[in-house]
Amino acid sequence: MTKGDFFVMRTTFATQGKIVGAALMFFCCLAIVAFAQDSTSSGPKPMYKVLNPKVGMEVIEPPASVPTWTGSFTYNNTKYTYRMVGFNPTQGATSTVEAYIIPIKMVITTKTGTRSYNPGHILPDGNSVIKGTVKSPIFDSTTTYIQGGTNVGTTQYTDAFQRANFWGIVHTQTGYHLKLGGPKVLPIQTMSPPKADGALGNAFGVNPAGLVNINWFDPQAHALITTLAIPANVIPIFLTYNVYLTNGSPILNNCCIGGYHTYDGVQAYMQFSYVDVPGAFSQDVSALSHEAGEWADDPLTNNNSPCGILEVGDPLEGNPNYGAFPYTVNGFTYNLQDLVTLPYFGAPPSTSVNNFFTFQGEVLSVCQNGS
Repeated sequence: MTKGDFFVMRTTFATQGKIVGAALMFFCCLAIVAFAQDSTSSGPKPMYKVLNPKVGMEVIEPPASVPTWTGSFTYNNTKYTYRMVGFNPTQGATSTVEAYIIPIKMVITTKTGTRSYNPGHILPDGNSVIKGTVKSPIFDSTTTYIQGGTNVGTTQYTDAFQRANFWGIVHTQTGYHLKLGGPKVLPIQTMSPPKADGALGNAFGVNPAGLVNINWFDPQAHALITTLAIPANVIPIFLTYNVYLTNGSPILNNCCIGGYHTYDGVQAYMQFSYVDVPGAFSQDVSALSHEAGEWADDPLTNNNSPCGILEVGDPLEGNPNYGAFPYTVNGFTYNLQDLVTLPYFGAPPSTSVNNFFTFQGEVLSVCQNGS
C-alpha cells in the first residue's frame, strides 16, 4: 500500500512469520462458514487498523474536541513533531477525557439461521462483557505499575503507559496524568450487516466468530455518533463481542481485525472486540489496551516517525500472547498489550522510564518491528 491509500494496515503473525507457524494457523484456524466465499482463504491474521490516516499532514483540531498537546524529537538530523492527548507532561497537570462505551449487538444472518453477538452476554465470572470492560484496568485505577523496579503510579493502564513514556519529565512532574473518565455506558445498539458484509467462521479458536466488513461497519458507527448526540470532547468506544472486523471482501480472506481508531476531522473514536476465548487474539480488553494507547499517542492519525506512522501497539502485536501481559483486577485476569515508547521511534532513550523501548522493557532497536 502507498501513503495515499485510504487504509493503513499493519499485520503480523504471532509466530513471527515463520512458515511452519503460518501453515499451522492456516489449517487450524481456517474459517469454515461463509456466504459462497472463496474457499482458498489464506487464514486469519491478527491485525489492527487506522482508518483514514493523515500521516505528516497538518490537521486542525476543532476547539470543542479532546484537548491535545504538541511535542517533538530529532532523529538522524530530522525533526519529528507529534500531537498527543491531554496536557504537556512538563505542566505536571492531570487531564481527564470522558469515555463513552457504545455496546454493539451484532446480528448475523446465514443460510442456516441467525446468530447474535451481544455484549450483554454474561461471562463465567458473573459479569457481563460490558461490566467486565468497565471493571478492567483501562478504567480501574487500583493497579500499581512497577516497570523495571520503578513505580510509575497506581492508576489506569493508559495513564501508566503514558507516564512511563515520558518518565524523563514525569519523575519530577509527578502530577501529570492522562485519565479516562466514566465510562458512560450507552444503551446497546443493534447492527445487522447484509450478507455480503457478514459471515461466521472459526478464527483463533472462536467458533463461530462473527465476521463483519469494516468498510460496512465504520459508516454505521460514525452515524451512531450523530444519532446518539455524542459530544466532540469525549472518546467514543464501540464495543463488540466475539466479532472480528475484516479488511473488505471476500470476508474470510481478509480477517481478522481486533480493533481500530480514526479521526473524522472533529472527533476521534475507536472500536474493539472483546473475545472471551482464553489465548485468542483480542482476548478480553487486550485490543482496547492497544487502541487506547494508540489514540492517546496519535489521536488525529497524523503523527509521523522514522518508522512511518506513530502507532505504539502495532510493533508488538506479533509477540507471544499477541503482546499481552496478565493483570488481575477485581478477581479477573485481564490481558493488556505491551506498547512501545517514544525511544522506539527515535526519541532519546532518556525520554522513557529506565530508557525502555516498551512499557514492559522489551529490548528493541529503533523501528525494529516497523510501525
